Amino acid sequence: MMPFEMAQPTSLREAVGLLDPDDPAVRPVAGATALMLMMKSGVFRPTRLVSLRSVETSFARTEARPDGELRIGALSTLSSLEHSEAVRQRAPVVVEALRTLANVRVRNVATVGGHLAHADPHMDLPPVLIALGASVLVFGPSGDRVIPVEELFAGYYETALERNELIAELIVPPQGRKGAAYFKCTTRSADDWPALGVAVSVDSDGAEIREARIVISAATQKPTRLAAAEAVLRGGASDAVLRRAAEAAADEAEVVSDNHGSAPYKKQLVRVYVERAVRKALGASTGSGRRT
Repeated sequence: MMPFEMAQPTSLREAVGLLDPDDPAVRPVAGATALMLMMKSGVFRPTRLVSLRSVETSFARTEARPDGELRIGALSTLSSLEHSEAVRQRAPVVVEALRTLANVRVRNVATVGGHLAHADPHMDLPPVLIALGASVLVFGPSGDRVIPVEELFAGYYETALERNELIAELIVPPQGRKGAAYFKCTTRSADDWPALGVAVSVDSDGAEIREARIVISAATQKPTRLAAAEAVLRGGASDAVLRRAAEAAADEAEVVSDNHGSAPYKKQLVRVYVERAVRKALGASTGSGRRT
């Protein structure tokens, strides 16, 4: 491993000042669960790492606001979210997804901000957060800006972040009576990288779906909403509607082949798991799994 500088700022503003917008070999680092693997394999050779471990502790807190909104500091570990009562009450699908995300050793170290900024399309939380309508508060030299998580990912391992910007906070809006579900299909153990991830959020009274969000990941270059499938669901909740939505999702999804499976195999996974996720989300929304 090549030698590099390790900077240890004590504030987020100082950390941003140590980043270089013109040098991709200068990176921020928090939990380093992914970055260390890249360094060990020689994929990434840093000239400077900017450690975020000593910045303000406020960026490692979770706040449940009276209106139902969740504010989660970017330096919060995935494990802290998994065990947060506020997250379990306001966004239980996040807790459920975390239980099979990697392993407890990774979750104890990996941070929310790093998880999102890494932009690996196989990650579990991005599709869930997109389904929940979440955003990130980003801090840079010019100040703050808010980016919907749906718009954060620009491509394979690419984000809309500038090289001298940092995710400061994750914002999950009030969910009200919406129901949400996440399914991941792996080719090995349950905590492995998924061949397909499907996250769904629905606003329903049981007989009618007023609004739906369907997001897939892992089988695509980045987490992707399926607008055509969402449109099929609006206004209905019957078995026939759910089946049509699943078919529309399979037709719409632009999946890719990799070592987790071929594109035709993943198309079939989309068809099966979208319907399952919608059914589960409807049950969470209405309090029962019954369909009309």
